[in-house]
Amino acid sequence: MEFRKNDIVTLEIVDCGTDGEGIGKADGFTVFVKDAVIGDTVTAKIMKAKKNYGYGRLMEILNASPYRVEPVCPSARQCGGCQLQAVSYEEQKVFKEKKLRGHLERIGGFTNLPMEPLIGMDEPYHYRNKAQFPVGRNKEGKIVAGFYAGRTHAIIENRDCALGIPENKDVLDRVIAHMEKYNIAPYDEVTGKGLVRHIFVRHGYFTGELMVCLIINGQDLPHQKELIEKLCEIPGMTSISLNINKKRSNVILGDKVKTIWGKEYITDKIGDISYEISPLSFFQVNPQQTWKLYSKALEYADLHGEETVWDLYCGIGTISLFLAQKAKFVRGVEIVPAAIEDAKRNAQINHIENVEFFVGKAEEVLPREYEKNGVYADVIVVDPPRKGCDEMLLKTILKMQPKRVVYVSCDSATLARDLRFLCDNGYELKKVCGVDQFPQTVHVETVVLLSKGEVDSKKIRVEFSLEDMDMSEFQDGATYTQIKDYVLEHSGLKVSNLYISQIKRKCGIEVGKNYNLPKSEDSRQPMCPPEKEKAIREAFKYFGMI
Repeated sequence: MEFRKNDIVTLEIVDCGTDGEGIGKADGFTVFVKDAVIGDTVTAKIMKAKKNYGYGRLMEILNASPYRVEPVCPSARQCGGCQLQAVSYEEQKVFKEKKLRGHLERIGGFTNLPMEPLIGMDEPYHYRNKAQFPVGRNKEGKIVAGFYAGRTHAIIENRDCALGIPENKDVLDRVIAHMEKYNIAPYDEVTGKGLVRHIFVRHGYFTGELMVCLIINGQDLPHQKELIEKLCEIPGMTSISLNINKKRSNVILGDKVKTIWGKEYITDKIGDISYEISPLSFFQVNPQQTWKLYSKALEYADLHGEETVWDLYCGIGTISLFLAQKAKFVRGVEIVPAAIEDAKRNAQINHIENVEFFVGKAEEVLPREYEKNGVYADVIVVDPPRKGCDEMLLKTILKMQPKRVVYVSCDSATLARDLRFLCDNGYELKKVCGVDQFPQTVHVETVVLLSKGEVDSKKIRVEFSLEDMDMSEFQDGATYTQIKDYVLEHSGLKVSNLYISQIKRKCGIEVGKNYNLPKSEDSRQPMCPPEKEKAIREAFKYFGMI
């Protein structure tokens, strides 16, 4: 049966996509339905139809899933920030463990996974210690603050997010009242006019300290003394600042911060380590789970006081200082200079001296220090961004041959790719543990332990012949297998390596030398169909390749 746009279909939701959408079938036709839950029977309106799959809008829940719960937040469906809030927390953990296992098996090719139980939260709400609220006007001209609806810049008004701290609402109420009283206009993305762009709140979970930073399209805030007086009535207020951002872009924070009251930072703790956190600092948003995450990483590192450790993508030194408590010496690498300054200061305030920090790309600093200065590592810890580790970094790890590699990942798909590469060249996957850092969302953190196995002469030859290999599978953020899996999972389409390499060239992404090129100038190759090209481009966007 052929389905078209606007058709109404009845579906039993049998699976869940990586973005939390329900997946059902009607006469072999796969339909992805946002807000549907595994176990639901629903009617959905086809909004977009392809040959074998489509996207539907949830119209009616005919029979509710046993896993379905009433969302805590009334804006959950509009906002889209909490993709799983209608799913019981126990089932959320099952979904995340299944997602992690599926990526490691399908993309990494691993079997008999040494997985430990996923580490969840006791109270999976109000855990975020940071929130950035865009400010604008609604259709009636009223000033509103909240969150952007999914895939749009339309603001869903919400001053009391179920994931945020209770103080958020108090801050927003006072700032918006101040704007209304003194006729201070919110920023308008269309015209580029208006002053207040975002209201940024940070909270020290263990210290109770509170930071408010207004991102403004100008140099100063009118009547800021009066606003300071109002904000200082909130218990824990420690720092009030302005962040200057006059650029017409989607980037939230500008480079310049002006402290207008109190300290330039707030402090918080992870375990016994204190950290100073400025508006521009990166710091994990769930401090309760961060302690569990880093404790697991420290457990896997198995430090006894004699080890030299490299912490790559170290940020403000959060993991580095945690590791330094039990290591002989720790070296951290981070590309952001301000983060390294924060890391050095955090080492000082904790009186930790067995650390050293480097500014630069991990894939450049580690090879340089290894090749030129002969540094080594007993243990290497990596905590890369979603796109995973750079090829050069993985190759350098293989050359350095640390006894253990601890990989902390925020994207299990790129994790699976990188683990496959390391395990094909002498390492053994020993332990895997998921940590639910972001309850109510589809995201899951993972900690993995790799240990150095016995390397036979064949594997040594492989290591030293890497320069001659086609490494296109490990470039630009995703493997061909990973892209195929993503496209199949999200669109129901099967794509070939040939099609992926064609679209890579169209997007200006480097492809391995002579990879999938015709053998002669007269050779003809099938061209990627438009619907498959679109699906491949969506995968590229997901993995940060374009």
